[in-house]
Formats: sequence, structure tokens, C-alpha cells
Amino acid sequence: MFINKIIESISLIEFFILIFITYISIFYYRYFTRPNPLPGPLPLPFIGNFLNLGSDVNQFYEQCQKKYGDISEVILNDRYIILSRPEYIRKLCAPAEFAIQQPYLQGTEEIGIYGNGIFLNGDEKSWKFNRQFFNEALSLKVIESSIKSINQLYDEINGYWQSLGNQISSNNENWTIETDFSKWFHGFTNEVTSILITGKRTYSIASYYNTQSIIKSNHSGAIVENGIKFTDTLVKYLESILFFSLFGPFFRHYVPIIKSKSKFYLKNRDYLFENLDNIIKSRREEIKRMRGTEIKTNMLSALITAETAVEGENFRPMTDKEIRGNLIDAFIGGSDTAASLFCYITYYLCKNPHVKQKMVEEIDSVLPNSSDRISNSLELKKLKYCKAIILEAGRLMPPIAIMSRHITKECEIAGYMWPAGFIIIMMIGMS
Repeated sequence: MFINKIIESISLIEFFILIFITYISIFYYRYFTRPNPLPGPLPLPFIGNFLNLGSDVNQFYEQCQKKYGDISEVILNDRYIILSRPEYIRKLCAPAEFAIQQPYLQGTEEIGIYGNGIFLNGDEKSWKFNRQFFNEALSLKVIESSIKSINQLYDEINGYWQSLGNQISSNNENWTIETDFSKWFHGFTNEVTSILITGKRTYSIASYYNTQSIIKSNHSGAIVENGIKFTDTLVKYLESILFFSLFGPFFRHYVPIIKSKSKFYLKNRDYLFENLDNIIKSRREEIKRMRGTEIKTNMLSALITAETAVEGENFRPMTDKEIRGNLIDAFIGGSDTAASLFCYITYYLCKNPHVKQKMVEEIDSVLPNSSDRISNSLELKKLKYCKAIILEAGRLMPPIAIMSRHITKECEIAGYMWPAGFIIIMMIGMS
């Protein structure tokens, strides 16, 4: 009765104000009494540190490292610990103690990445099954079969540069152009990845050339446009994975701006999945028609025709959904990171001309005098100095600057004991 009288004497507005104040009090009580408090930006009720996050996640984590040191924390949809010291990161990379796979997030399931492929697959049984298929499908044979196509891509991009040079200079042998190498490299690696995966091109190189040149490429405009759309869809899908991982269901479903963005990403997801499903269906039909003849070697064909053992089951092939998950992983992992590494290598070679000279000398010694093309993987293995350059550039500027680990059991990191369930973010590029 007493409580009822109090409630009746409070207006609706006062009631919501009371609830609001109570929530804020509980929020900050839990924050200031959290275990192992670390330095970091002060979170706000409801949104945590999302305002601090901004549009560039990498830059935000770098700012945290500079301001708070080698270990700090942020509150997003959960509590995240940020590490930047090498010895901490080496310990976290021990797979016996920490899970590479991400814990279950409703957002990653809604966007269609959780439980599929290997990139963000938190289902251990499914992850092992997909990894076995992935490793078998992306074999040396697949790479060998793609070398000719990759050489043709190089000839094409070289022809585009020559064309751009001729448009600004009457001297066909001596010209200089200023261009954005990262755009060319992203187009090139996207094409290479597509050839390795599906045996088909995305025409990303021709697409970028058309934006820079008065003279257009010889490829059909419709083919180039479809390639652009597919590539843009992949980029947006990668953005959506981060978006759906950071923003919880409440924000995605009820906060107007975020809700609108969520709908856009879901529509993009549906378009990507439909395209990949059609590619898989078409390749299945092609393989059936070619039964008894040699099938062109690529990752997609290998995934469709391969069979592997599943725990508790007999040998079985992959479903279309499982194949799609592996294709997405390959596209995402093979395009952007490889293009970034190409850019870093080019930068450091320009800064170190003696290294460039030694690299050229090794290439000249390995390749036949009559050719400047790699013809097989044996020639690649002989380019040991080139391999060292790639590894060193990757060490100085890691293409993947941020990685995370999910703690599966209580352990010590950076002098603190952490219970199972915490997510640790590793700033590899800042370590």
C-alpha cells in the first residue's frame, strides 16, 4: 500500500526521470567498481565510448595507445581491453589458451557471418570443418593454374599506364604520371583474388582505368559496371561486419540513424549473398555438364567437388551456404590486406633504392633472359630476397593492424587476472 501511494503521487515524467537517474547510478557504480580498472575514455550511459570511436576505428585505438599507454580499455557493446606491447600480444597468440574464434554476437549472426566460414565463426566444430575445406581448396595447384591469368592482368595494367602516359606526352618512351597506386593495387588484388576463387574476373582494373582516362577500356561497359557493383558490395559487407559487431540490437532496431544504416547493410548483404549463391549454382551446373572431362582448377570448383570427414558423420560435400561463407572469407582476406601490403612494399622500396636494386638483380637472375614473367611456383620459391622484403614490409606496417582474442578461461595478462569471456584487442601496428 505504501509503495502504491508513492507511485500514484509521482507523475509519468517524474517516474521516467527516476528510472533514468537509477540507470545512470547503476551504470557508473558498475563502471567504477569493475575488476581490474584500466585507463581509458570515460563511457557515457547507453552509448559507452561510441562517440569517442568516430568513423576511423584504427585511429581511435592508436589515440588510446598514445594517451593511455600499452594497456587501456573502452566500453562499446561490451568491455574491450586494448593491448599494444609485443610481449602481451605474443602471449595472446598462443592458441592453447585463447580462442581465435569470436564469441557469439547477435549482430554477427544477423549479418550472416557467425557460424559460417572461418573468419568470425564462433562454432568450433563448424570452424574446424570449414578450415579443412578451405586449406584443401586453396592449394598449390589452384595457384599454379592462375599464374598465366595473373601475368595477363599485369600486362593489362601495364598497358593502361602506358595509355595514360601517351595521353599526356607525345614521347611514348619517356613520360611521367602521378597516380594513386593504392587504387590500382586494390583493383589488381581484387582481380587476382576473384580468379583464384572463381576463375572469373571482376574487371576492377578496367573500372579504375575508365575513371582516369579519356580513352576507355576494350571491355564491355556492362561487364565493368557489374564488376564495380560486386566489388563495392564486398567492401560494404566488410564495413557491416564491424558495424553489427559494435552496435547492439537496441541501437540497430530503434535508434533512427543507426536503424537506417542497418537496413542499408542488410540490403547489401542480401544482394551479395544472392550473387554468390547464383555463382555457386552456375558452377555446380557447369561441373555436372563437364563430368568426365577436366574441370578448370579454382577454389570454388574445389569446394564443390571436395569431400572431407566430419566428426560423427560420413564423408560429405559442403552445402551452398557453407561454400558461400568460405568464398566471402577468401574475398575479404585476399583483396584489401594484399593491396595494403603492396603499397607498403612500394613505399619502402622507394625509400631504400639499394634494396630495390638488389631485388631487381635477384629477379633478373631467376627469370629467363627472354621473359620478365613468373611461369611456375618453383621460380617463386627461388626469390628469397623478394620474400624477405615482403616479410619485412609486413613487420613494419602490418596489413592487419588490429586483431582480437576471446579469453576462454581465467588467465594472467599484463599483470592482471582476467576471467573467461573478456575480449582483448591487439594493436599489432602499434606494438
